[in-house]
Amino acid sequence: MGITDGITELLARPVGNLADCVRLHAAERPAHLAVIDSRRTLTYAEFDALADRVASALQRDGLRPGAALAICAAASAEYAAVLVGGLRAGVALVPLAPSSTAASLAGMVADADARLLFVDADVLRELAPVRGSIAVPLVGLAGAPAGQSFEAWLAPAGSRPREQPVEPQQVFNIIYSSGTTGTPKGIVHPHELRWNQIRRVQESSGYGPDAITLISTPLYSNTTLVSFLPTLALGGTAILMPKFDAQRYLELAAQHRVTHSMLVPVQYQRLLARPDFDSYDLSSYRMKFSTSAPLSAALKADVLRRWPGGLVEYYGMTEGGGSCVLAAHEFPHKLHTVGRPMEGHDIRLIDDEGREVAVGEIGEVVGSSSTIMSGYHKQPEKTAAAHWRDATGKLFIRTGDVGRFDEDGFLTLMDRKKDMIISGGFNIYPSDLEAVLQRHPDVADCAVVGVPSQRWGETPVAFVVPRDGASSLSAEALMGWTNEQVGKTQRLAALELVAGLPRSAIGKVLKRELRDAFRPARAPD
Repeated sequence: MGITDGITELLARPVGNLADCVRLHAAERPAHLAVIDSRRTLTYAEFDALADRVASALQRDGLRPGAALAICAAASAEYAAVLVGGLRAGVALVPLAPSSTAASLAGMVADADARLLFVDADVLRELAPVRGSIAVPLVGLAGAPAGQSFEAWLAPAGSRPREQPVEPQQVFNIIYSSGTTGTPKGIVHPHELRWNQIRRVQESSGYGPDAITLISTPLYSNTTLVSFLPTLALGGTAILMPKFDAQRYLELAAQHRVTHSMLVPVQYQRLLARPDFDSYDLSSYRMKFSTSAPLSAALKADVLRRWPGGLVEYYGMTEGGGSCVLAAHEFPHKLHTVGRPMEGHDIRLIDDEGREVAVGEIGEVVGSSSTIMSGYHKQPEKTAAAHWRDATGKLFIRTGDVGRFDEDGFLTLMDRKKDMIISGGFNIYPSDLEAVLQRHPDVADCAVVGVPSQRWGETPVAFVVPRDGASSLSAEALMGWTNEQVGKTQRLAALELVAGLPRSAIGKVLKRELRDAFRPARAPD
């Protein structure tokens, strides 16, 4: 079952609306499955009709094109319908992280000027301390006892909304960056950016009407949307997990003959660590993707060896700019890199003064492409700080990452610029030390951070999660083993064995929390 002429024609437009793609699939293949969650299954005809009821209700409530609609809940068919229905009504989507604190959620709702907030039962409980400060109406998903239930809020069955054509720079979504304190920055994506992403994925990643994508990361995340949106745009089936569980993931993958999946590194790690991983039939996989954090070379190699189908790693930012792609199955000798710039993407490296560095030298990664955010919502100063322009005035986005291109044009990431440790005047890249630690057979996970040192200014400290059964591993022995293999200026000042590393909902290690938690018996040397 291939791409139809109708969808090919639609995708040829300079800008379009995902909701129009769903409408076309519902007309051409109404019985084809669109969305599956833990509670219900919707065909394209059913999903399209539900999105119509959402869009009609939004128009009934006076949400005009450009108005903001916030949603904070676990992934579900209802959530997906709110997203597509919102796009059909022309509103700006504001997906929020359920893992945020109540105060942060309230702050983001207010910052986005949201007119409506959809929540599930778990989020509603989290919001209890600040419920009175949220001035917008609440709609409860999945039976949440909010101001109004989803079913009661919906427009009547059979409702059809007024059509709302979209403009290239019209706001598609505002995605808030992960932050542990205060209000995170709202990253504004226009329709043009999302449409370009969908068209790019259609050409390179094998999505189509027979694709079955297992969505195991939360729908508020840009990581998820770059996989979820093309699945629906191209007529595939999206299976939504409300929460990632390694065993359940493998069961669903085998049961539904999954073909595509976007996973973050910690998910690959947890899946492959299961003793029963190799007993599941994963032969239906065509392509697996990874993003949000670097996937280690050793883990890539393990995925290629044990998991059928290709493996593609994307490197980029929610803010857009330039992206790199590594087809690991095609370049097994480049697994230590994040690949080469995608077609049409211009990626360069600059020094602290904003000057481009030579090939082979280390610099901050900046990128330019047709997928660049409109800016940070209501924060023009921070938007300007994220920009870099070359001598011709061409706009690039600063990533804050430090990297180096090799002679073949593949980019190796060193670290986040802010995570680089300057010890005694020497630059130390935590990723180098983490790569050494990961070679130890008793190490399951690790992170290295810089902490203050009276002698050196900063010094590296490691936090290590031992593998199951590694009861004899000692912090002292592991630190000695590591320091024997690194340069004198890179040696660890301390190493702690921990039960787990603090991570965001999409698997990024929260290094700030590790720095704050480190309490040495004496100041590190």
